[in-house]
Amino acid sequence: MKKILLSVTVIVIVCISSCKKNEETPSISFDELKTLVLKDFTNNVAVPSYLDLNNAATDLNAAIQNLNTNATEANLATAKTAWINMRGIWEQCEGFLFGPVEDNDYDPNMDTWPTDYVQMDSLLNSSNPLTITDIQSMTLSLRGYHPIEYIIFGNHGDRTVASITARQKQYMLSLSEDLKNTCHQLYLSWTTTPTNFSNQVINAGTINSKYSKKQEVYLAIVNSLVAICEEVGEGKMKEPFDAQDPTTVESPYSGNSIKDFRNNIIGLQNVYLGNYSINDGKGINDLVASRNISLDNKIQSQITAAISSFSNITMYYEDAIINQRMQCQQTMTALNTLKETLENELKPFVIQYITD
Repeated sequence: MKKILLSVTVIVIVCISSCKKNEETPSISFDELKTLVLKDFTNNVAVPSYLDLNNAATDLNAAIQNLNTNATEANLATAKTAWINMRGIWEQCEGFLFGPVEDNDYDPNMDTWPTDYVQMDSLLNSSNPLTITDIQSMTLSLRGYHPIEYIIFGNHGDRTVASITARQKQYMLSLSEDLKNTCHQLYLSWTTTPTNFSNQVINAGTINSKYSKKQEVYLAIVNSLVAICEEVGEGKMKEPFDAQDPTTVESPYSGNSIKDFRNNIIGLQNVYLGNYSINDGKGINDLVASRNISLDNKIQSQITAAISSFSNITMYYEDAIINQRMQCQQTMTALNTLKETLENELKPFVIQYITD
């Protein structure tokens, strides 16, 4: 009798648990999921990322203003930290370089590399004005993150506050103001009229969007994932690796190169999973898993492998291209493997299953 009662109890508990689970997580159709993924990408990943970038740009500008008026080693350290914090957010944002960031040239205005040392030194040694208006008319290699990095970090962070000249202070003040303005415009382009790119993405496939089909925006997203794999593996890493030329490495002054590269792929992962920071939503992975679980497992495994591989490079990248070439090559191979899967399997998946 006890055994029978226990079985009945278990059945009741299982039924209650199952019913409760179904109430909490109702199943949705593939068509509903397609719309939800676009909403969650926009509201959980893109907009919060650009808001964090906007806030970090304001923090960096404030830190540099403070350094200018109160030149202490502590304030220089604060400015360095603010630059690194902002850089980490931006590199993750590069996981989805489509829309206004590309259409309005926000990316090259902020992040053209390598820095032109000769032109920068010539500019600093001249008597040319260095107002924000002057900065905005300069060649792209003299704007954005990397000239600021050059001034506040020196060689791998060895810059002292006493070695920063008045001209350098004036230059970095205008650079940081320009950077702040650019990041603010980028954020507004996703959230306010006339562009309000969030609505363009969420309403893809309607008359209220630049995208006549959902498939178009999904392909734009996937193409951005392919592009960041290619940019990191075949550009940022391979070009200095092949030439064994440390001067072409991105973010060399701060020694932040490997973190930059890794954050690019973490940004890719954010997009694929629909997650950013504390935000957890539906991602492209949910669409893929609903039709082809083995492909989703493959992509997630390759993303994890690519991100993990950066840990094997244990020195500055400009040194690693000489002394840790095998580890560098392994990471580039992992990135290429991921890129090929995204290009040759995820993209056809989108074309096959997202036709509207």
